[in-house]
Amino acid sequence: MKLWEKGIPTDKQIEQFTVGNDRELDLVLAKYDALGSIAHAKMLGSIGLLTTTETDSLVVALNDIITDVAEGNFTIEDSFEDVHSKIEYLLTEKLGDAGKKIHTARSRNDQVLVDVNLYLKDVVIDLKEQVKSLFDLLMESAAKYQNVLLPGYTHLQIAMPSSFGMWFSAYAETLIDDITMLNAALKVVNQNPLGSAAGYGSSFPINRTFTTKELGFETLKYNSVAAQMSRGKSEKTLAFAMSSVAATLAKFSMDVCVYMSQNFDFIGLPAHLTTGSSIMPHKKNPDVFELIRGKCNKIQALPYEITLITNNLPSGYHRDLQLLKEGLFPAIQNLKACLDIAIFSIKDIKVKDNILADKKYNYLFTVDTLNEMVVAGMPFRDAYKAVAEQLENGTYESPKETKHTHEGSINNLCLAEIKDKMNKSY
Repeated sequence: MKLWEKGIPTDKQIEQFTVGNDRELDLVLAKYDALGSIAHAKMLGSIGLLTTTETDSLVVALNDIITDVAEGNFTIEDSFEDVHSKIEYLLTEKLGDAGKKIHTARSRNDQVLVDVNLYLKDVVIDLKEQVKSLFDLLMESAAKYQNVLLPGYTHLQIAMPSSFGMWFSAYAETLIDDITMLNAALKVVNQNPLGSAAGYGSSFPINRTFTTKELGFETLKYNSVAAQMSRGKSEKTLAFAMSSVAATLAKFSMDVCVYMSQNFDFIGLPAHLTTGSSIMPHKKNPDVFELIRGKCNKIQALPYEITLITNNLPSGYHRDLQLLKEGLFPAIQNLKACLDIAIFSIKDIKVKDNILADKKYNYLFTVDTLNEMVVAGMPFRDAYKAVAEQLENGTYESPKETKHTHEGSINNLCLAEIKDKMNKSY
């Protein structure tokens, strides 16, 4: 069944190519298609295009479909083009003419826009909760290990002293920026496109404010053409927010892989978080974090994929937009999985003490040494040259302790302030 069926058969090869894997991807949208249809039916009833009996029967039938979706009993067979045609078929089969009336005053264009926006709203809310859980875990680790010193690197060369408290809380505070990006995505998708029909509105006296309130959208996408043009822009906005989260996870995962290697040996992972080699009995590989890194790097390509699909399309609907789901929907599941496994794994990272006892880290404190000379009255450039001479002639002695007091430094991590910033951003 096709919603545009006119009795003229479609070539099977053309049908297979145009539908693609839409049926499988549309299973994600089934609940939201039913929710959008409930709001639409109630609105049609409120303006007299459906009777009270028809409206009530449609709402009951659509809620039954939502139950079937939740229980895993909803399918989209090959005889249906998409989720929209399957649900309309079920309604017509069960309710007769009332089912045939459900598509009054809407198009598949605004129907899928509603489905996608409702779905992406839930996605953003779920991702924010996961990011907040990761933030809490990192902050807990930062507090626990704030006094355990760690070498800091620039250019992958020994630079200045850091700490595990600084390392963990650095990634925690970075997640606040990712929350800001997710909030922006939520703002974009939290607009109601229903009623824009094929992109140019409808001659029916519909009430779009009614469906906006019914569906819980923050506002309307008022202009019908603007509503249609939001297809692709909404997905890309979320993709950028997801890529921001993914970048944080990928960088942290790279740190874990480096810090765990025997050449660094800053942290350890318990056996249940590592894998072995088929020929090297000693190997304990950080496969979990390598896969997080790889999956998250792949997610960071998503905004550019969506850009290339949409960037040269004029206003109005185009079938190219169907392809957005192929990249976005699996990426959403991958990012959720990466966040889940990161939260599961990070809590078991074993931090190692006395890392700086190794003499190769003596030079970490050269900046602290010259700063003390400056405080004692020596000009900065003279102090710099004096320490450089000590390094050159082998007389430099490392203080092996830190006295940093400014906000965000080793000895003043501002963990409470970072938590407060997250609470205000979340």
